[in-house]
Amino acid sequence: MGPNALWLVEWLTGALALEPGMRVLDLGCGKALSSIFLAKEFGVRVWAADLWMSPDHNWRRVCEAGVGELVCPIKAEAHALPFAQGYFDAIVSIDSYHYFGTDQMYLAYVTGMLRTGGQIGMVTPGLVQEIEGQAPAHLTQPQSNGKIFWEDELWGFHSPDWWGQLWRRSGKLEGVKTDLLADGWRLWADFERACEAAGKNHFPSDAEAIERDAGRYLGFVRAVGTKVRGECMNYYDPALGAVVGVDR
Repeated sequence: MGPNALWLVEWLTGALALEPGMRVLDLGCGKALSSIFLAKEFGVRVWAADLWMSPDHNWRRVCEAGVGELVCPIKAEAHALPFAQGYFDAIVSIDSYHYFGTDQMYLAYVTGMLRTGGQIGMVTPGLVQEIEGQAPAHLTQPQSNGKIFWEDELWGFHSPDWWGQLWRRSGKLEGVKTDLLADGWRLWADFERACEAAGKNHFPSDAEAIERDAGRYLGFVRAVGTKVRGECMNYYDPALGAVVGVDR
Protein backbone atom coordinates (compact mmCIF):
# COMPACT_ATOMS: atom_id res chain seq x y z
CA MET A 1 0.00 0.00 0.00
CA GLY A 2 3.06 2.26 0.15
CA PRO A 3 6.82 2.23 -0.47
CA ASN A 4 8.35 -1.21 0.00
CA ALA A 5 7.05 -2.38 3.37
CA LEU A 6 9.54 -5.24 3.74
CA TRP A 7 12.58 -3.01 3.35
CA LEU A 8 11.15 -0.57 5.87
CA VAL A 9 10.05 -3.07 8.51
CA GLU A 10 13.47 -4.72 8.29
CA TRP A 11 15.06 -1.33 8.97
CA LEU A 12 12.69 -0.67 11.86
CA THR A 13 13.33 -4.00 13.58
CA GLY A 14 17.03 -3.19 13.67
CA ALA A 15 16.13 -0.69 16.41
CA LEU A 16 13.71 -2.93 18.35
CA ALA A 17 14.23 -5.92 20.66
CA LEU A 18 11.60 -8.46 19.57
CA GLU A 19 11.39 -11.96 21.05
CA PRO A 20 9.25 -15.01 20.22
CA GLY A 21 5.80 -14.94 21.80
CA MET A 22 5.60 -11.16 22.18
CA ARG A 23 2.26 -9.52 21.38
CA VAL A 24 2.74 -6.95 18.62
CA LEU A 25 0.29 -4.50 17.09
CA ASP A 26 1.03 -3.76 13.41
CA LEU A 27 -0.89 -0.51 13.04
CA GLY A 28 -1.91 0.40 9.51
CA CYS A 29 -0.59 -2.91 8.19
CA GLY A 30 -1.92 -2.54 4.63
CA LYS A 31 -1.71 -5.94 2.93
CA ALA A 32 -0.12 -7.45 6.07
CA LEU A 33 3.30 -8.04 4.47
CA SER A 34 4.96 -6.41 7.48
CA SER A 35 2.89 -8.59 9.82
CA ILE A 36 3.94 -11.75 7.98
CA PHE A 37 7.59 -10.64 8.11
CA LEU A 38 7.41 -10.04 11.88
CA ALA A 39 5.84 -13.44 12.51
CA LYS A 40 8.26 -15.34 10.27
CA GLU A 41 11.45 -13.58 11.33
CA PHE A 42 10.84 -13.11 15.07
CA GLY A 43 8.12 -15.59 16.05
CA VAL A 44 5.99 -12.82 17.57
CA ARG A 45 2.19 -12.82 17.64
CA VAL A 46 0.86 -10.02 15.47
CA TRP A 47 -2.47 -8.21 15.37
CA ALA A 48 -2.56 -6.85 11.79
CA ALA A 49 -4.84 -3.81 12.00
CA ASP A 50 -5.90 -1.76 8.99
CA LEU A 51 -8.89 0.38 8.03
CA TRP A 52 -8.64 0.23 4.24
CA MET A 53 -7.68 -3.38 3.51
CA SER A 54 -10.04 -6.32 3.92
CA PRO A 55 -9.10 -8.63 6.82
CA ASP A 56 -10.43 -11.51 4.67
CA HIS A 57 -7.82 -10.82 1.98
CA ASN A 58 -5.10 -10.34 4.61
CA TRP A 59 -6.07 -13.62 6.26
CA ARG A 60 -5.67 -15.41 2.92
CA ARG A 61 -2.19 -13.94 2.52
CA VAL A 62 -1.30 -14.85 6.11
CA CYS A 63 -2.39 -18.46 5.62
CA GLU A 64 -0.54 -18.76 2.31
CA ALA A 65 2.58 -17.57 4.13
CA GLY A 66 2.15 -20.30 6.75
CA VAL A 67 1.79 -18.00 9.78
CA GLY A 68 -1.92 -18.40 10.51
CA GLU A 69 -1.16 -19.33 14.12
CA LEU A 70 0.71 -16.08 14.68
CA VAL A 71 -1.12 -13.31 12.76
CA CYS A 72 -4.65 -12.07 13.42
CA PRO A 73 -5.95 -9.64 10.75
CA ILE A 74 -8.57 -7.14 11.90
CA LYS A 75 -10.33 -4.08 10.50
CA ALA A 76 -9.81 -1.11 12.81
CA GLU A 77 -9.64 2.68 12.75
CA ALA A 78 -6.53 4.10 14.39
CA HIS A 79 -8.52 6.27 16.82
CA ALA A 80 -10.89 3.48 17.88
CA LEU A 81 -8.68 0.47 18.55
CA PRO A 82 -10.39 -2.48 20.31
CA PHE A 83 -7.56 -3.45 22.65
CA ALA A 84 -7.10 -3.48 26.41
CA GLN A 85 -4.79 -1.07 28.21
CA GLY A 86 -1.26 -2.44 28.48
CA TYR A 87 -1.97 -5.41 26.18
CA PHE A 88 0.94 -5.19 23.72
CA ASP A 89 4.66 -5.72 24.18
CA ALA A 90 5.37 -3.69 21.05
CA ILE A 91 3.55 -1.46 18.56
CA VAL A 92 4.91 -0.94 15.05
CA SER A 93 3.66 1.08 12.11
CA ILE A 94 4.99 1.06 8.54
CA ASP A 95 4.06 3.61 5.85
CA SER A 96 0.99 4.82 7.75
CA TYR A 97 1.74 6.66 11.01
CA HIS A 98 1.77 10.08 9.32
CA TYR A 99 -1.93 9.66 8.50
CA PHE A 100 -2.98 9.73 12.15
CA GLY A 101 0.05 10.24 14.40
CA THR A 102 0.70 13.96 13.90
CA ASP A 103 -2.09 14.71 16.39
CA GLN A 104 -0.38 15.77 19.63
CA MET A 105 -2.71 13.56 21.68
CA TYR A 106 -2.36 10.42 19.58
CA LEU A 107 0.86 9.01 21.02
CA ALA A 108 -0.57 9.12 24.55
CA TYR A 109 -3.66 7.30 23.28
CA VAL A 110 -1.94 4.51 21.37
CA THR A 111 0.70 3.87 24.04
CA GLY A 112 -2.15 3.26 26.47
CA MET A 113 -2.36 -0.17 24.81
CA LEU A 114 1.36 -0.75 25.37
CA ARG A 115 2.69 -2.25 28.60
CA THR A 116 5.14 -0.26 30.69
CA GLY A 117 8.57 -1.03 29.28
CA GLY A 118 7.07 -1.94 25.90
CA GLN A 119 8.45 -0.59 22.64
CA ILE A 120 6.86 1.54 19.95
CA GLY A 121 8.44 2.14 16.57
CA MET A 122 7.39 3.51 13.23
CA VAL A 123 8.82 4.19 9.78
CA THR A 124 7.02 6.65 7.59
CA PRO A 125 7.66 8.63 4.43
CA GLY A 126 8.96 11.98 5.61
CA LEU A 127 11.24 14.92 5.12
CA VAL A 128 14.95 15.50 5.41
CA GLN A 129 14.14 19.05 6.52
CA GLU A 130 10.91 20.84 7.33
CA ILE A 131 9.34 22.84 4.52
CA GLU A 132 8.89 26.53 5.23
CA GLY A 133 6.07 28.20 3.33
CA GLN A 134 4.83 26.56 0.16
CA ALA A 135 5.91 23.16 -1.12
CA PRO A 136 9.00 23.28 -3.39
CA ALA A 137 8.19 23.87 -7.05
CA HIS A 138 9.91 20.64 -8.18
CA LEU A 139 7.40 18.65 -6.08
CA THR A 140 4.33 20.49 -7.38
CA GLN A 141 5.16 20.39 -11.09
CA PRO A 142 3.31 17.69 -13.07
CA GLN A 143 5.36 14.62 -13.97
CA SER A 144 5.43 13.31 -17.53
CA ASN A 145 2.59 10.93 -16.58
CA GLY A 146 0.50 13.96 -15.55
CA LYS A 147 0.52 13.18 -11.82
CA ILE A 148 1.47 15.91 -9.35
CA PHE A 149 3.40 14.43 -6.45
CA TRP A 150 2.61 16.97 -3.73
CA GLU A 151 -0.92 16.84 -2.31
CA ASP A 152 -2.33 18.59 0.74
CA GLU A 153 -2.21 15.31 2.70
CA LEU A 154 1.58 15.35 2.42
CA TRP A 155 1.80 18.15 4.97
CA GLY A 156 1.75 15.16 7.32
CA PHE A 157 5.33 14.45 6.18
CA HIS A 158 7.87 15.64 8.76
CA SER A 159 11.56 15.43 9.60
CA PRO A 160 13.27 13.25 12.23
CA ASP A 161 13.72 16.31 14.47
CA TRP A 162 10.01 17.12 14.24
CA TRP A 163 8.95 13.58 15.15
CA GLY A 164 11.52 13.42 17.93
CA GLN A 165 10.20 16.58 19.53
CA LEU A 166 6.60 15.35 19.31
CA TRP A 167 7.40 11.97 20.89
CA ARG A 168 9.69 13.31 23.64
CA ARG A 169 7.29 15.97 24.89
CA SER A 170 4.49 13.42 25.25
CA GLY A 171 6.01 12.32 28.55
CA LYS A 172 5.03 8.73 27.81
CA LEU A 173 8.33 7.52 26.37
CA GLU A 174 11.98 7.32 27.22
CA GLY A 175 14.94 6.63 24.96
CA VAL A 176 13.26 8.24 21.96
CA LYS A 177 15.47 8.06 18.87
CA THR A 178 14.72 9.31 15.38
CA ASP A 179 16.76 9.09 12.21
CA LEU A 180 16.66 9.14 8.44
CA LEU A 181 17.22 6.14 6.17
CA ALA A 182 20.44 6.64 4.23
CA ASP A 183 19.65 7.07 0.52
CA GLY A 184 16.01 6.40 1.34
CA TRP A 185 14.84 8.53 -1.59
CA ARG A 186 16.79 6.29 -3.96
CA LEU A 187 15.19 3.12 -2.55
CA TRP A 188 11.78 4.79 -2.83
CA ALA A 189 12.39 5.69 -6.48
CA ASP A 190 13.74 2.19 -7.23
CA PHE A 191 10.58 0.66 -5.79
CA GLU A 192 8.37 2.99 -7.85
CA ARG A 193 10.31 2.06 -11.01
CA ALA A 194 10.07 -1.66 -10.22
CA CYS A 195 6.28 -1.42 -9.74
CA GLU A 196 6.04 0.59 -12.93
CA ALA A 197 7.98 -2.03 -14.90
CA ALA A 198 5.91 -4.86 -13.45
CA GLY A 199 2.61 -3.08 -14.05
CA LYS A 200 1.81 -3.32 -10.34
CA ASN A 201 1.21 0.36 -9.56
CA HIS A 202 -2.03 1.14 -7.73
CA PHE A 203 -1.58 4.78 -8.76
CA PRO A 204 0.56 6.58 -11.37
CA SER A 205 4.25 6.37 -10.48
CA ASP A 206 5.94 9.09 -8.39
CA ALA A 207 9.44 8.03 -9.40
CA GLU A 208 10.06 11.09 -11.57
CA ALA A 209 9.28 13.54 -8.75
CA ILE A 210 11.32 11.56 -6.23
CA GLU A 211 14.31 11.44 -8.57
CA ARG A 212 13.90 15.15 -9.28
CA ASP A 213 14.06 15.82 -5.54
CA ALA A 214 17.13 13.55 -5.12
CA GLY A 215 17.01 13.59 -1.32
CA ARG A 216 16.71 17.34 -0.82
CA TYR A 217 13.42 16.90 1.02
CA LEU A 218 12.03 13.37 0.61
CA GLY A 219 13.07 10.27 2.54
CA PHE A 220 12.05 7.84 5.27
CA VAL A 221 11.95 8.64 8.98
CA ARG A 222 12.30 6.09 11.78
CA ALA A 223 11.22 6.76 15.36
CA VAL A 224 11.45 4.40 18.36
CA GLY A 225 10.83 4.71 22.09
CA THR A 226 10.04 2.78 25.28
CA LYS A 227 6.95 3.35 27.40
CA VAL A 228 7.54 4.68 30.91
CA ARG A 229 4.01 5.40 32.16
CA GLY A 230 0.82 3.45 32.73
CA GLU A 231 -2.73 3.75 31.43
CA CYS A 232 -4.03 6.74 29.50
CA MET A 233 -7.48 8.21 28.95
CA ASN A 234 -8.97 7.59 25.50
CA TYR A 235 -9.16 11.16 24.25
CA TYR A 236 -11.01 10.02 21.12
CA ASP A 237 -14.03 8.56 22.92
CA PRO A 238 -16.93 10.93 22.17
CA ALA A 239 -18.45 10.06 25.55
CA LEU A 240 -15.48 11.74 27.25
CA GLY A 241 -15.95 15.07 25.51
CA ALA A 242 -17.33 16.76 28.60
CA VAL A 243 -14.60 15.26 30.78
CA VAL A 244 -11.68 16.53 28.71
CA GLY A 245 -13.37 19.81 27.83
CA VAL A 246 -13.71 19.16 24.13
CA ASP A 247 -16.74 20.42 22.23
CA ARG A 248 -18.03 17.52 20.16
